[in-house]
Amino acid sequence: MREVFSFRNGRAPRSLFRVFNFLFMVGLVVAMAIPIVKVLSDSVDRSSTYGLTFWPKNFSLVAYQSIFTNHSLFVPLIVSVVTTLGGMLVGLVLTTLGAYVLRKRDLIGRGFFSKFIFITMIFSGGIIPTFLVLKGIGITNTLWAVTLPTALNVFNLVLMRNFFEQVPDSLFESAEMDGASPFTVFWAIVLPLSKAALASIGLFFAVQYWNEFFAYVIYISDTVLYNFQIKLRELVLSDQNLTDPALIGFSNTVKNAAVVVAMLPFFVLYPFVQKYFTAGVTMGAVKE
Repeated sequence: MREVFSFRNGRAPRSLFRVFNFLFMVGLVVAMAIPIVKVLSDSVDRSSTYGLTFWPKNFSLVAYQSIFTNHSLFVPLIVSVVTTLGGMLVGLVLTTLGAYVLRKRDLIGRGFFSKFIFITMIFSGGIIPTFLVLKGIGITNTLWAVTLPTALNVFNLVLMRNFFEQVPDSLFESAEMDGASPFTVFWAIVLPLSKAALASIGLFFAVQYWNEFFAYVIYISDTVLYNFQIKLRELVLSDQNLTDPALIGFSNTVKNAAVVVAMLPFFVLYPFVQKYFTAGVTMGAVKE
């Protein structure tokens, strides 16, 4: 009778769902962890061969050393770091300033500008018009071509604007009564209260610029300006970038080490910004 009563109250189905949910998540984590552990193992295994092995047989860090000493791999890595940091900074500046302006309810044409910007999130100009515009202003074959076009993301702008709208109007009114200028209010009040949003949107920009590939293929013809993702693809497809004679014979180890280097920054960064990221994507998502 107790079991029937428990089932009628929904306790048994709820328990079964929790067990199924737990097993499903465990299986998902294992499925995601296996290739990562495999790549990590092969990146430090000088005798790395194709196959399912999770422990290095001939431990060596020479593959990681080669990435930082081999000119054909180290320069693209520096390009990726520079474009990621620079693009994230430019993107945060444009996003926060644009969101702060759109947050002003007394802005003339606020509705028109909001709708106009939102349309660009649905419809884009296309690859060829974008290329012609960038070529016309003379920034093709420069790092600006892969930084500026995506520095203002409408999705991030809307998130930031919704977050700014969560700030009470009384703070703005009291600051204006004390004689603070709009920029002072933005710099001294709004930004300090927006750490969660800045961290989450900054992470969006960082992932976007770090993983950028297509823009380099379209807008960059100088191989010196290629980022690490382009070189990683070339390295995986062929061994022609391994100019160091000492690397010949264990190219698979170098390839796996390059993959680890491409993943490592966000493996290290995400645990520190996770709490800000979670708060940032939920704040401003619901209006009361």
